Amino acid sequence: MSQDMASKILDESVGKVVLIKLKGGKIIRGNLQGFDMHMNLLLESSEEILDEGKTNSLGTIVVRGDNVVIISPPPSTNH
Repeated sequence: MSQDMASKILDESVGKVVLIKLKGGKIIRGNLQGFDMHMNLLLESSEEILDEGKTNSLGTIVVRGDNVVIISPPPSTNH
């Protein structure tokens, strides 16, 4: 996937909840507020998803792009 395509998908995801998997296996869900060319992400109302569906509230955080393995955008509403 090209950098332009990734940026377009992230642009469309700003203001929406995204799911992020980090190196080391942590999974974070939060409201994407912004990103930069290094894929550093600003998340608001974020939470770490733990075992058995439990969560740990993290609030507003910045995730460094080099720690991100997967970013899952919200489901598309286009049918």
